[in-house]
Amino acid sequence: MGEVKEVSVGDIGARAANADPELKTETMALNVGPSHPSTHGVLRLMMQLDGDLIKECEPVIGYLHRGDEKIAENMTYNQFIPYTDRLDYLAPLSNNVAYALAVEKLANLEVPDRCQAIRVICCELARISSHLLGVGVYGMDAGSWTVFMYTFTEREKLYTLFEELTGARFTTSYTRIGGVARDIPDGWLGRVDSFCKGVVPILNQVDKMLTRNRIFMDRTVGIGVISKEKALSYGMTGPNLRASGVDLDLRKDKPYLGYENYDFEVPIGLNGDCYDRYLMRAEEIKQSVGIIRQVIGSFPEGPYYAEDAKKIFAPPKDKILTSMEELIQNFMLVTEGPQMPKGEVYFEAENPKGALGFYVVSKGGGVPYRLKIRGPSFCNLSILSELLPGHFLTDITVILGSLDFVMGECDR
Repeated sequence: MGEVKEVSVGDIGARAANADPELKTETMALNVGPSHPSTHGVLRLMMQLDGDLIKECEPVIGYLHRGDEKIAENMTYNQFIPYTDRLDYLAPLSNNVAYALAVEKLANLEVPDRCQAIRVICCELARISSHLLGVGVYGMDAGSWTVFMYTFTEREKLYTLFEELTGARFTTSYTRIGGVARDIPDGWLGRVDSFCKGVVPILNQVDKMLTRNRIFMDRTVGIGVISKEKALSYGMTGPNLRASGVDLDLRKDKPYLGYENYDFEVPIGLNGDCYDRYLMRAEEIKQSVGIIRQVIGSFPEGPYYAEDAKKIFAPPKDKILTSMEELIQNFMLVTEGPQMPKGEVYFEAENPKGALGFYVVSKGGGVPYRLKIRGPSFCNLSILSELLPGHFLTDITVILGSLDFVMGECDR
């Protein structure tokens, strides 16, 4: 029996460095998902691994496909609003608004200032809610459970406000074509303002726990880098695009709902890595707080729906119960839907996950002839096959968390 030599880790590393470059190693196929916590939904990643190094990755989607676009073509415009809740189900209020704005563009309808202000508050509260979840779950993905508890406590306060406004916590279905379902309740703006004042100190606390945390930085800085060119070529939008240094925010560049009247900054990243994508969402929460407080400070009086849109928006309930004309109008809207002219339009809004777009084709009447949805998560996920190779298996969790996607709007 020969002499046994002790081999150090350094010796092994030196041998690996001097190994034959033509030496072939065996790769292993591994599935992550579609039922796995780190995939944040029913996403399947088919990977080829060399040890724990990712050589190839093919994302597989479609496990949640519900045919929303075809459903929309078989119901009236207002009947489809609850289905928009189920797209990005972390920000249903902003989905409702984006869809309503697309249909109102088709009808060439402008809603009153009060309705626009209510919608802006809804969209920005939805952005805060979505980003609180994004930051909290991202912290948990990287090993910080405490951050998750802080952000979800604040998010629960938001759901109380949503319930007061809409009657529902999760699937709100609040917006209507031509307005909103009902006016804001008494004292609600004051409670929203109190939330905005209270959430900023919590964000500062989260910042202290994560932003300069050595473990968090080691796991995110320089990981999952997306260049400006790659982000644009894959059609990425929202915080993921801005983290790569692209200054594009539809609220600034193509303003709607009076966003041009509010003063806010659009945070832009430098490196396009996981760390920058976290910073984008953390800063966007603070900017949304500022927008909401500006809206509250200049909140207009007036109607919460377009009063002249007789064939589009239902009259108030008290008039339906006391006037035959309004009763007939309501009956026609419920049975035939809001009457739209012929035409086709495309509108996209700056949602928390990115640009949510609706393409509507009308042949007249109360039902769309065709409806297509541009879900931001679908485009944001398309880069995975190029982004993940070259990273290690343990990087998957932070890369996926940094993209902050929702499979509901990806599969539609």
